[in-house]
Amino acid sequence: MVTAEPELRKIQLKRISHVYYTHAASSIAKQKEFLADFGLFECTSPSPSADKTYYRGYGIDPWVYCLSSGEENKFGGAGFVVESLDDLEYAAKTLPEATPIYDLKDSPGGGKGLTFKDPVDGFPMHLVWGQEERTPDSDEQLSFPKLDFNFPRVKTRAANKFQRFEKRPAPVHKLGHFGMVVTNFAKTYEFYQSRFNLIASDLLHTPTGHNVTAFNRIDRGPDTLVDHHTFFFFEGPASHVHHASFETHDFDTQVLGHDWLRHKEYEICWGVGRHIMGSQIFDYWFDPSKFILEHYVDGDLMNNKVPTNVGVASHDDLAVWGE
Repeated sequence: MVTAEPELRKIQLKRISHVYYTHAASSIAKQKEFLADFGLFECTSPSPSADKTYYRGYGIDPWVYCLSSGEENKFGGAGFVVESLDDLEYAAKTLPEATPIYDLKDSPGGGKGLTFKDPVDGFPMHLVWGQEERTPDSDEQLSFPKLDFNFPRVKTRAANKFQRFEKRPAPVHKLGHFGMVVTNFAKTYEFYQSRFNLIASDLLHTPTGHNVTAFNRIDRGPDTLVDHHTFFFFEGPASHVHHASFETHDFDTQVLGHDWLRHKEYEICWGVGRHIMGSQIFDYWFDPSKFILEHYVDGDLMNNKVPTNVGVASHDDLAVWGE
């Protein structure tokens, strides 16, 4: 008698948490300077390592970026917080090439985690649970001004009150999303849609009907709003990371950060502009190793009630304004 394989259940993700990047040892000093100028805050590890430096934003995540020193530049994957220890244990038993659960004793916030391999292109992915969340910094601590905008027909700013800003990097709040180029879209899409609580906010295809791009959000039910996308991927000839994107406070903060990076003579990639899918105002930069990092503000929030928008992939859908 043949026993049917039990149906796999979806592992419940709560949010994206962090990314790993390895940079050649010769460029670490320049990379640290860039990350500070990008608005990330270096944080203390419980077990400091000569090879790793952790960076946080001003939100609840204990860290959002791990900088490692190595022989070559390499993307080390993204980490997601799972709903429960049961989800983590189930993932360890069922995901491809999953490691045993390990203690995150060397990283800020502690907790437990595991690493698995994307089954199509082999890039690493990480799941964590039990991290100690940090108390977010307040707007006052970060010196964010409370702005009142004057419009042609509605004047909200009091008389004799002025808009004044400090020239500085744009402080990072959190990691919002990351993107990958994958070599087989259909297999990649089937895996992540079947194994995790992900919904495609936008699913794009070629004129002949071949699906090539998905902007995926986390399904947290009807009452919890999530970002339009936390993990996107599109099909290409070779797999690699496209970019990692970090939220900052508001448009003025973002453009002040753009100005800061420009004056420090870093290399602009694309921006400032306004996306269509997700609606974010974007600003993309190359770091010293040529990885792309993005600042964004004003992204869409969604629950699980909105169906997937299906359309044709086009350059015209990337931005409504911007270079």
